[in-house]
Amino acid sequence: MNKKTIAIDMDGVIADIETHLITFYKEKHGIEISREGIQGLSEEKAFPIKEDLHSIVNSKGFFRTIPVMPDAVESLRLLQENFEIFIVSAAMEFPVSLGEKFEWLKEHFPFIGWENIILCGSKRIINTDYMIDDHPKNLDSFTGKPIMFTSFHNTEKENYLRVNTWKEAVAFLHQTL
Repeated sequence: MNKKTIAIDMDGVIADIETHLITFYKEKHGIEISREGIQGLSEEKAFPIKEDLHSIVNSKGFFRTIPVMPDAVESLRLLQENFEIFIVSAAMEFPVSLGEKFEWLKEHFPFIGWENIILCGSKRIINTDYMIDDHPKNLDSFTGKPIMFTSFHNTEKENYLRVNTWKEAVAFLHQTL
């Protein structure tokens, strides 16, 4: 029997980019940004010095040091028992991130083989049964079952099945078996 497939985004889904950006922003500008204060805002509005946000995410070491989302490692291990998992990241937007993302995955998710890691530009070509992503633009063209992982910038979006935590994601996916 073939396992169902899941495409899982990195930033904002298994990698806690929100915490990382808040920390970097405070270190660079001394500006305290709260999680509560950025809910429902775009990245540009949440972190108002746009050219600085761009330089932060393009800085060496940024993607290599992102914290892991709570329960992500255990959840992916659990899901891997019944699903084939692909990590899919639109990494081409930030070319410095390519090697860093691969190294980060090897450290935190060593059980995901290199052949199941897709660092790409557009995710339109992804053809799995499910896709878990925090950006509606990646879910809009997806032909399988899209699942939105809650992030500060998507709290106002209501057109997708939403999961707020990895425990919720696992519970939903296990009920589809």
